[in-house]
Amino acid sequence: MAWTPTLWSPSSMNTLPSSKSVPHLDARLTAAAEFVRPGGIAADIGCDHGKLSAWLAGSGRCPLVFACDLRPDPLSKARRACAPYGDKVQFRLGSGLEVLRPGEVTDIVIAGMGAQTIMEILEAAPWVFDPAYNLVLVPTTKHSLLRRWLAVKGFTLQGETLAHAAGRWYAVMNARYTGNPHTPTGLWCLCGLVQGQPGAEEYRAQQAGKLKKYRRGLPDGPEADGVDALIAEVEAGKWP
Repeated sequence: MAWTPTLWSPSSMNTLPSSKSVPHLDARLTAAAEFVRPGGIAADIGCDHGKLSAWLAGSGRCPLVFACDLRPDPLSKARRACAPYGDKVQFRLGSGLEVLRPGEVTDIVIAGMGAQTIMEILEAAPWVFDPAYNLVLVPTTKHSLLRRWLAVKGFTLQGETLAHAAGRWYAVMNARYTGNPHTPTGLWCLCGLVQGQPGAEEYRAQQAGKLKKYRRGLPDGPEADGVDALIAEVEAGKWP
C-alpha cells in the first residue's frame, strides 16, 4: 500500500513531539522542525551532524527522513546520530537536491548555508517549483536577498520564526511555490514576517546594521538613494 502523509494544518505546528531519546536542538533547528509537516517525508539538505534528521525521525514527526550532505565526514556523523532510528533515516552523499528524485520527499529543509547557496540549490532543481513541496530555509547570511529571490521566483512565505543562536538572530523561513511572482518592497526584504515576534526589534536592528554597512560601500547614485530611503524607513520604526 502506498504511504499517505498525515493531514496537516497550521494548528499542528503549535507543539512539537518530544522524546527523551532524541537529540537536543538549538532554537534555530527547533524552529525549522516546527515547519516540517507532521507525517511528511523530509529531506535534511546539508545535514551536517544529523541532529535535525535524528530528531525528525526519533520524535515520530516524520516516518522517513533523508539525511543529505556534500561531504563524507558530516554524513558519517549523521549516520552515528541517526543509528538508533534504523531505516527511518536514509543517507545520501552529493550536492544539494541532486541526491533526490522528484516526488521522493514532501518537505525540504536547507539550513546552515548562505542565501546565495540556497538559491543556487533551488535553481538547480526546477521540480521544487511546485506547491506540493514544503520548503524550510534557514539562511546564515543575506536574509533579505533570499526573501526577494523567493518572491521574484513565485514563492510565498507562509511563515517565519526568529531564532537566537550563537549570538545572533536567524530568520527561519517556510516557503511554498504559488507561481505568482512579484517584486517585494525593500522593507519586506529586510524584515519579512517577523513583526511582533520576540526579538523582532533586535532583528530589525541587526538587519539595519548590515544595510548601513552595505551603504558605506556604495558610490552616490540611484542605488545609494534607495538604500538611504530604506534606512530612513527603518529608523522611523516602520514595518512591511
